[in-house]
Amino acid sequence: YQVWLEDWEVRQIAGGRYQLTAQQDHIALSLTLVDEKGPVLQGDGGYSQKGPHPGNASYYYSQPRLRSTGTITLGEEMFEVSGWSWKDHEFSTGALSDDKIGWDWFSLQLDDGTDLMLYSFRREDGSMDPYSSGAIIYTDGKISLLAPDEFTITTLDRWVSPESSAEYPSKWRIQIPSAQIDLTITPYLSNQELLVTVIYWEGAVQAEGTHGNNEVNGAGYVELTGYFQSMKSWF
Repeated sequence: YQVWLEDWEVRQIAGGRYQLTAQQDHIALSLTLVDEKGPVLQGDGGYSQKGPHPGNASYYYSQPRLRSTGTITLGEEMFEVSGWSWKDHEFSTGALSDDKIGWDWFSLQLDDGTDLMLYSFRREDGSMDPYSSGAIIYTDGKISLLAPDEFTITTLDRWVSPESSAEYPSKWRIQIPSAQIDLTITPYLSNQELLVTVIYWEGAVQAEGTHGNNEVNGAGYVELTGYFQSMKSWF
């Protein structure tokens, strides 16, 4: 496949291999991505239920371990880079039911090879919606789905945007007792708010904690919606 927006492009160059290029002003990115785990179907074989009605759902798959190598160019300087990327593809006609105002979504790559995907839908009273969900993706690509009563996301700190005045969670404790996972998640930068048509926060985070009897570290991405305004009219 090939997807592009002007001179931003992602294209598949072979089975499980992708080329990503983008340029904006004085910044350019060129990466080769190699899928180490293969696509993972979220939910029930890719069908992710998000509410009580059949239409409150999406089709959703992840590629959580894309080995990434390439370059970042800043002005006249080019830097070789390497790391891990995560690709999500989710599509629906209208996934949310009327009682939800937003969501907190986490993707985390731990240094023991385990990956986590969690999302918590928020109701108007601030409580977690029962259609929240999650998944543990093991090193062999096998997935263990998580019901909302099998994990907790506790806010440890908050940040107020100087631009929108929205107040966002800014540090979390994630616990999954059945897998003996206990993590503290911290943003690399507090201010990763996007001031676009739908104002929300999404950005890079770091993780540290324990998995079983072992200490683990990791990195990831968090998306926070509905803190500036309800997402009801958008989804």
